[in-house]
Amino acid sequence: MTRQDLPSLLLLPFPPDPSNRHLLNAAYRPPITAALSKLKNPNAPSKLTIAVACPILQGPYLRSKALSWPQAQYLIAGIYTIISIVSAELSINTEMDGGPNSVDTTVLLVDHSRSKRFTSDFRPAIEPNNTIIVDLPTFASAYYPWNHIFHVRSEAGLAFYQAYLRFSEGRQTLLQDQLVPVEGGLTMNSTPQEEDLPSQTQTYRTICLGGTFDYLHPGHKLLLTAGALLLNLPRKDDTAAPRARYIIGITGDALLKNKKYAEYVQSWSVRARNVIIFLSRLLQLSERGWKDGLNPQINEQDGDFRAEFRDGTVGIQCVRIEDPFGPTIAVEDIDALVVSGETRDGGMAVNEKRVEKGWKALEVFEVDVLDAEEVKEEEGEKVKQGFETKISSSSIREKRALVGRALGTKI
Repeated sequence: MTRQDLPSLLLLPFPPDPSNRHLLNAAYRPPITAALSKLKNPNAPSKLTIAVACPILQGPYLRSKALSWPQAQYLIAGIYTIISIVSAELSINTEMDGGPNSVDTTVLLVDHSRSKRFTSDFRPAIEPNNTIIVDLPTFASAYYPWNHIFHVRSEAGLAFYQAYLRFSEGRQTLLQDQLVPVEGGLTMNSTPQEEDLPSQTQTYRTICLGGTFDYLHPGHKLLLTAGALLLNLPRKDDTAAPRARYIIGITGDALLKNKKYAEYVQSWSVRARNVIIFLSRLLQLSERGWKDGLNPQINEQDGDFRAEFRDGTVGIQCVRIEDPFGPTIAVEDIDALVVSGETRDGGMAVNEKRVEKGWKALEVFEVDVLDAEEVKEEEGEKVKQGFETKISSSSIREKRALVGRALGTKI
């Protein structure tokens, strides 16, 4: 694996607190723009992991943590919105396997706080908790090597960068040109009072969601990440605890024949494989980093792809769906369903069917939408249209069809 094949890392300091989409844009758009501009390559695709320092987990013990799901998914939605806007402005493709001029970006929250102190004899190690979010020492121990490491020129950005370098020492020999400082945006943080802390969200052992996942793009990544945040992962030494299950229903090829530009719809196997590859970026933890390869091992059966992560404590299952309900009315042992605004009604229909069968209704969680208008109202229709091409599978297919026709081939 050459250095150019490796993903790059952008370290983002603490988000604004309190926060909204405009404040996130002010804080994070400059460094995201700088990193994407650097990685845009007319000859090859690039990958970028954005790690956000975020004291988002609460709990008295390392292995027993809780989080506010609305707060976490809102932050991730805000960052994917910025990525989509900037990519539209820079003519960067955002989908996985997007070819030249594409940057396949993954947003990760890293549990870290300003007040955390480590003694001089501290040695970083992989210490997962019961959520998918890991702390900075675990992140530094499991996520490497990198092509470039971007860090923000600010007091908070420099502190986060220096802490990361300390915890990652010995993992990768870095050349000076791999360490890239970028300008930060404007941000303010207040110290939250205990009574202001958000309420914590119950997590679950079995989560389900569904979609087409054609040309995996930022909207898909938000949905998949939001679902993974709800997983309650057992401790690896707790052999009596059932493992966490994440079931993703993926629309079968037969149901997509009438889609616009249907000849450019990716096959079910490609879409399922890309879903698991993306989720591996959130779930895989190995002290060898990516020395054994970037892609996970997948057990591929017809219409049923599976993979395991974190020593078997969490299993991913992608199943082919041929109707509007998929596994939600075929598997009784599901706890929660994740939906988007577009599939809200489908969540209600699922619960009606489950109740008819005498099964428990699912807890339903709705993910925020990616919305350029919340961030860039002043730039009007042009920005909106460019943004929508980055979060729409049909727009991606249309673009590929137009390019293919111009070249006289299918791309």
